[in-house]
Amino acid sequence: METVVSGIRSTGNLHLGNYYGAIQNFVKMQNEYKCYFFIADLHSLTTHPTPANLHGNVKQVLVEYLAAGIDPEKATIYVQSDVPEVTELYLYLNMNAYMGELERATSFKDKVRANPDNVNAGLLTYPVLMAADILIHKATKVPVGKDQEQHLEMSRTFGNRFNRLYNNDYFPEPYAFSFGESLVKIPGLDGKGKMGKSEGEGNAIFLSDTPEAIRKKVMRAVTDSGPTEDNQPKPQEIQNLFDLMNVVSAADTIAHFDNLYNTCAIRYGDLKKQLAEDMIIATAPIREKINDIANDAPLLRQVARYGAAKARESAAKTIKEVREIIGFRNF
Repeated sequence: METVVSGIRSTGNLHLGNYYGAIQNFVKMQNEYKCYFFIADLHSLTTHPTPANLHGNVKQVLVEYLAAGIDPEKATIYVQSDVPEVTELYLYLNMNAYMGELERATSFKDKVRANPDNVNAGLLTYPVLMAADILIHKATKVPVGKDQEQHLEMSRTFGNRFNRLYNNDYFPEPYAFSFGESLVKIPGLDGKGKMGKSEGEGNAIFLSDTPEAIRKKVMRAVTDSGPTEDNQPKPQEIQNLFDLMNVVSAADTIAHFDNLYNTCAIRYGDLKKQLAEDMIIATAPIREKINDIANDAPLLRQVARYGAAKARESAAKTIKEVREIIGFRNF
C-alpha cells in the first residue's frame, strides 16, 4: 500500500479552504492509502508563538482534524514534535542542502519581503524540514497546493542527493497527489485570492466560527456597485462570492442569484445573507463535533499518544536504516 504524508501548520483554526480543499480528500485517502497526517508545530516556531498559543493551536487543529472526519484507527494522526526522529533526519538532510538553493526558494524570498525583521534560519531551511516530514515515512504521495510544489520538488532533490551521496537507492521520490482531478479552491472574502488565515482573520470562515461570526464576516465581504448591463462578466470579488455559493448552496439558489445578476436586479445584501445562512448550515455538523471533542481531554490525549506511537514506529525504522547507510555504528 502506498504511503501518503501531509501536514497542516499549527497556527490555529482550520477554515473552509482547508476543509474543502484538503481535509475532505484526506478523509477519502485514509480508506485507500497508508496515511500520516501531522500537525506541524515545529514549522510554526518560525513565527515565534507564545507557549500558550502553541499548545492551544495544536489542540485546536487536532480537535478539528477529528471533527472533520479523519479517523485515528484508519490514519496516523500525530503532532510533529512528538516524533523526534523527524528533527534527526532534518539535521542529516541539512548537511546536504546548499545555501544557494535554499535562498532561491520562492517561499523564502516571499517571507523575507513580508517579514524583513524575522529572517531566521528556520525560514531558510523550511523546505528541509518539510522534506524530513515526507521522507521519514518514505512517502510517495503528498497532497499539496500549487504554493508548495517547489518545496516538494526540493524534497525529491534532497532524497535523491542522499541516495547518490551514499550510493544507496533508499528514499523513493514523492510526488504531488490529489484524490480526484483537482483540489477545490476556496476563495477568501477579501475579493482577491484564496481563503487563508495569513490574509487576515476576516478573510476566512473557520470551521469553529459561531453563526453570528459567520454572518458578520460574510456581510463584510468585498463587493462592487453592481452590474450595469445584462449578462456582463462578474468582477473577481463577485465571482468569489458565487464560487463560495457553489460549495455550500443548492443549485437552484445559485441559479436564482445568477439570474438576478444577469438581469441587473441583484442586491448584494440578499446574496450575502443567503450565503451566510448556507455556510452556517454546511458547517453546523462539524461545529457541533468540535465543541464535543474539545471538551473530551481523555480522547485527545489518547489520540495524540496513539498517533505518536504509530508515527515513531515508522520513523524509528527509517532513522535506524539512515544511520547505518551514513556510517554511524555503535561500539
